Amino acid sequence: MKVSIRSILVFIIVAIPLSGCGINIELPFNTEQKTGPSVTDYIQVAIPDAPTPLDINLSFGAGKMTLLPNPGDDLLSGTATYNVSDFKPEVTIDENGVSLKQGNLKLNAIPTINETIKNDWSIAIKNHPIELNIKAGGYSGDFEFGGLAITDLHIADGAANVKLKFSTPNTTPMNAFRYETGASNITMNKLANANFQTMIFQSGAGNYNLDFSGLLQRDASIFIETGLSRLVISVPDGVPARVNIEGPLSKVILSGDWQQEGNEYYLEGQGPRLNFIIETKAGTVTLQNP
Repeated sequence: MKVSIRSILVFIIVAIPLSGCGINIELPFNTEQKTGPSVTDYIQVAIPDAPTPLDINLSFGAGKMTLLPNPGDDLLSGTATYNVSDFKPEVTIDENGVSLKQGNLKLNAIPTINETIKNDWSIAIKNHPIELNIKAGGYSGDFEFGGLAITDLHIADGAANVKLKFSTPNTTPMNAFRYETGASNITMNKLANANFQTMIFQSGAGNYNLDFSGLLQRDASIFIETGLSRLVISVPDGVPARVNIEGPLSKVILSGDWQQEGNEYYLEGQGPRLNFIIETKAGTVTLQNP
């Protein structure tokens, strides 16, 4: 098969982000990626005998990942369904905690990516003190973290569509919540229930909806750095908040009781305060209340 230099360069540019998400690329291009029958693996990991908080490391490539609370006794419980044998998940347990990793897909061809490829995880997490780290590629995520005991949360993904929610309060104080994403669509609801001290959100172009409703138990600092994007910040009635926005090309839209004072915007209220610093290169920032 004759492949032009331009085709090779385009493929390499696309392939580089995949190399960190459970997909290994090899040249030359000489075959097509094949799928097989769907296989479902059952994931069951007991709470290891290790100091708390335990590390839980989830590494996922492309597909759909669902995370939710586990009412049972296991630290992790769920399923992984896939139709590419290389996607078989791998579980590692060490003195620090547990790692669940998507198997490596070795590509020795220009892959034909289509809807026939299946890779779905549905994992329930026990209410046990944990540091949760999620590394993913271009995927769809549905995360319900309400009622868990997360002391630190770190998510790093590529082009993603993610819905994240803390329906009920985190049962332990969270030190930091850090989210790094590419060009994505991210919706996060009831973030006050996470009970973090610091939140850092870094993103490329995309649409981002951050709702800070829930039970705010202490002052929290939120640092946001985003590119050409549509960013919506929602703070409920009665919660004091102050927002400093840096970025000359950004447009700020106010809704509700937000007031402006120079480059700062604020809400009056009683109790713990939300303090925001937002750096945006372009796009719109909408401050909503409620």
